[in-house]
Amino acid sequence: MIVSRLELTDFRNYTNATFEFHPGTTAVVGLNGQGKTNLAEALAYLASLDSFRGAPVEALIRVGSDTAIVRATVNHPDGRDVLVELEINRHGRNRAQVNGNKLGRARDLLGVMRVTVFSPDDLELVKGGPNDRRRFMDDTLVSTALKYDAMRLELDRIVKQRNTLLKQANGRLNADLETTLDVWDAKLADVGDQFGRARAELATRLLPIVSEAYEQLADRPSQIELCYAPQWREPGLAAALAAARANDVRRGVSTVGPHRDDVDLLIGGLPARTHASQGEQRTLALALRLAAHRLVAQLADSSPVLVLDDVLSELDPTRCAALLHHLPPGQVVLTTAGVLPDAAHPDATIRISRGGQVPES
Repeated sequence: MIVSRLELTDFRNYTNATFEFHPGTTAVVGLNGQGKTNLAEALAYLASLDSFRGAPVEALIRVGSDTAIVRATVNHPDGRDVLVELEINRHGRNRAQVNGNKLGRARDLLGVMRVTVFSPDDLELVKGGPNDRRRFMDDTLVSTALKYDAMRLELDRIVKQRNTLLKQANGRLNADLETTLDVWDAKLADVGDQFGRARAELATRLLPIVSEAYEQLADRPSQIELCYAPQWREPGLAAALAAARANDVRRGVSTVGPHRDDVDLLIGGLPARTHASQGEQRTLALALRLAAHRLVAQLADSSPVLVLDDVLSELDPTRCAALLHHLPPGQVVLTTAGVLPDAAHPDATIRISRGGQVPES
């Protein structure tokens, strides 16, 4: 999968801009604050309908505008050229088109293009809280099969409904509330068990790829563990919810289920979050992203576009060279505010300044 062209209108600091990308590696170069990461964010947003920076929709639209448009030409492996367009609205629903045909909803755009992003914030995959690791797992699931997007949305909806009911109870259930809670518990157990099973299978598939990627980046063998084994999975979510009901009612929130789980990451048998050095943590975070990218490429039979957003400046020269040496095949978009390392070898360079491309002199 290759993105050959990207057009931005009123997206972040871009008024109107068009960029052409090389099928190999395109370097996007410019000083800090000029729009390099905004460009990377636009590419990723078309693929995921989510900001890898955690930004709300209104932050994506240029100040003074009510609408932003992101448009890309995507070359698929079967030779098709697909024009993908997303209209991001400050008020109202976002709208999407593929080859000029309006989609029923923006989320129908998922799967038309795939993008993997490496960013300095990826360190939070290891150092951060459980939410960062859940999001990594669930985003990877959605990239492997679109059915997991619907499953994730349904899980979120059920948990919100159940939490609303628990808050209404004010610490005590009457007969009507208890009957209604039984219904939501059954729904949560059904979807939650399926989602938990999918996460566990993903963890099993990722582990050997993560281990291989870590060894390539660190240039030494290491004992890596990636484990998703929440306590509720052994008895099943229905039994776990029944056991937790009194506590949930007292606290007014759902305390058990996929929405509360974590993924254990260990290096040499010790928790990476608390015992690994920052260099080891960053290497593991990169290995996680590389592994997810390789798995998605394998299952989709097409390599996603790989975006390296200012990652190289965060690495020491050895790890930087190792990452560039072991990049998977396919298109790479690499942003940097500094000098590109010798190992980068870009096929084309885009220079960014003040939300626009600087013509080559």
